[in-house]
Amino acid sequence: MKAYTTLTEALDDLRERGFDTDFDIKMDRLNCPGMQIELHPEDFEIVEVYRFEGNTNPADSEVIYAIESKSGLKGVIVDAYGVYADNLSPEMIAKLSVRHP
Repeated sequence: MKAYTTLTEALDDLRERGFDTDFDIKMDRLNCPGMQIELHPEDFEIVEVYRFEGNTNPADSEVIYAIESKSGLKGVIVDAYGVYADNLSPEMIAKLSVRHP
């Protein structure tokens, strides 16, 4: 995986590499309103993850998930750390959990 200094730098590079669909996280699925697409946890894989810490405020931390669906659709999810945990199904929490070796 690449190392990025900023969130914008990461998003620009991911888009250049074909991750050009923006997804929203819903309780039990990913949603792309502009394309009327929904992906459930079994429909996609997380292929890259990048975390960014806020310089002045720890609450400004964000994570980018680069995902690919089983049909080959590539996109990104941008979310704040931990915000989704209370509003997601156990399957989505498990899918979005980043495990460190």
